[in-house]
Amino acid sequence: MKLIKRIVVVLVIAFAAFYLITRPQDAANAVQGAVGAVWGAGVAVVDFLTALAQG
Repeated sequence: MKLIKRIVVVLVIAFAAFYLITRPQDAANAVQGAVGAVWGAGVAVVDFLTALAQG
């Protein structure tokens, strides 16, 4: 099982490096989209907790 995980991790890293080298603008857009999604989820959780605290 460890070998399979290691192979998958290496393949993901290799794909990410290939994508970054061959399409840097698209890679930057993908990272910006992922960061934006995480940020939006964080804001939604804070809004939920604020509304919950206010009753």
